[in-house]
Amino acid sequence: MSEISRMIVINNKNLEIQQKGNRGTPIVIVTGMGNSFDEWHEVTEALSKRNTVIMFHRPGLGRSEIGDESRTTQAVADELKELLTQLNIVEPFILVGHSYGGLCAQHFAKLYPSHLRGLVLVDSTSVDFQLLDDLTLPVLNEDSTDEAWIEKCNLYSSMNKDELSKILNPSLTRKQKQFPPEIQERLMDFQVNPTLYKAMCSEIKNWKVDAEIIKGLGDFLNLPLVVIGRDKEHCIQLGVDEGFPEWEIRIFEDKWQELIMDQVNLSSNSKLIFAERSGHLLYMDRPDVLIQSITELNSDSDT
Repeated sequence: MSEISRMIVINNKNLEIQQKGNRGTPIVIVTGMGNSFDEWHEVTEALSKRNTVIMFHRPGLGRSEIGDESRTTQAVADELKELLTQLNIVEPFILVGHSYGGLCAQHFAKLYPSHLRGLVLVDSTSVDFQLLDDLTLPVLNEDSTDEAWIEKCNLYSSMNKDELSKILNPSLTRKQKQFPPEIQERLMDFQVNPTLYKAMCSEIKNWKVDAEIIKGLGDFLNLPLVVIGRDKEHCIQLGVDEGFPEWEIRIFEDKWQELIMDQVNLSSNSKLIFAERSGHLLYMDRPDVLIQSITELNSDSDT
């Protein structure tokens, strides 16, 4: 299995990509907001034994450069299309999107359905996520509104790495501590990069408008689609353990699950899976579910 990490130039800026494997149907992974592709290490190690796996850091993330342009799902779709052109990926591929990356993946899929062999949405942000903001959740919403996040990201983007390290005190999860040392180092550095927060600020400012644009693009018709959601009861218990009111968490998780279930209606050829004992970072909590789902989608497309 080969692994290539390098920079390519898109829109006159360096974009960091990682490619694992060199055979089979290409699998392209679009990470969530504020998430590194290195977090997917366990999943991509398994998938790359039989497939070519391609990941990239959007502008501002990792070593990818960012300017003053607006960060939108349309921009990500354009960058992904150019990335595939530069990598000479001409055959239909499997697109995997997590969280905000799932919103970007939906945008790409609606623009370029013929480029895809299948789509996997991993606890993906819904085009109707505005409905979550409409819930009356005084404790949960105290520090998690878009305005609060934009203010925080603006502040962080103005700091240097040393200042961010003192404020954020970056750490690794138990599973991440089992990753190779060089990946652990990259994950720690990823969290204290000021441009990460510049990117997040712009993504948050634009994502509600992006969602409305995506809704206006129609459905995927019969594109093979797998929708994977988190474990609602598991997430409710995690929230209670953190001290949040159970009634608020239950209302939020009920609506989140409803939005996940609605995503299967995007295609007439869809499948819905809920990963037991998984939170939002499903690729960390239940990598086995992702690996199996993507592998089965690849196999089904062969028949």
